Amino acid sequence: MGGITFFLFIVEVVTGMLLMFYYRPVTEYAYLDMKYLEFDVPFGLILRNIHRWAAHLMVATIMLHMLRVFLTGSYKPPREFNWVIGVTLLVLTFLLSFTGYLLPWDQLAYWAITVGANMIRAMPFIGHEGPFAFVDKYNDIRFMLLGGTGIGANALLRFYVLHIMVLPATAIIFIGVHFWRIRKDGGISRPL
Repeated sequence: MGGITFFLFIVEVVTGMLLMFYYRPVTEYAYLDMKYLEFDVPFGLILRNIHRWAAHLMVATIMLHMLRVFLTGSYKPPREFNWVIGVTLLVLTFLLSFTGYLLPWDQLAYWAITVGANMIRAMPFIGHEGPFAFVDKYNDIRFMLLGGTGIGANALLRFYVLHIMVLPATAIIFIGVHFWRIRKDGGISRPL
């Protein structure tokens, strides 16, 4: 399952790079670019659907991989550090999926951003409505993520940069560490 997940990540990178040629992270054009890609670009619908379905499959396979690791006890010493790396990769996969979901800039994306932004403003310490908050709405985590107090062009651009640069680069680093730890720990674990 880990190898399949890695293969799907490679598919995501390749198809994502191709999709970047047809997408502008601007509120006026983002939705129109999706429609242009689907209906006017030769094989554009296939390209977008490969990217979308590979993302869904990647979420499913990484969860199955984590389940297999848990059920076989492969998270126990000396592999506990690699388990933490794997959980981090799981979270990064969820974040990649969420930020990609927002890029078409349709009603689904708008309301997903609204719900997500309202959830993070209630985080302890760093959200202005969370417990132990020492920040206000102009310098909390929501303001930083959205680039303002409302959802608009700044939010779309920030999620785009997160989706195509920050999260994939972080995932590549953690994948490298994950593979290095697998090799250092003696290869893929077998059931006990």
